[in-house]
Amino acid sequence: VGIAGVPADTIMKKTRTIEDNWSPSWNEEFQFPLTVPELALLRIEVHEYDMSEKDDFGGQACFPISELQTGIRAVPLFDKKGEKFRSVKLLMRFELS
Repeated sequence: VGIAGVPADTIMKKTRTIEDNWSPSWNEEFQFPLTVPELALLRIEVHEYDMSEKDDFGGQACFPISELQTGIRAVPLFDKKGEKFRSVKLLMRFELS
């Protein structure tokens, strides 16, 4: 989870790893103070943890901060080609100030 934007705002953070779970719940909170919110994108990547090999890419989403709304949202994930997964969503809560 992170922000893509001007250099002062660009940052990526990682959640803890959840092993062997088809319905993971991270219940983690991140705060991103922004200097130029108009140019900031929220970037979400999901990877399948693999102990013996490189983690597998699971999906991604990217949204302009200016389009996010406070509340609980079902965030769709997309593959590397930008195609939306039909039945995969992340339930996320957003608070904007």
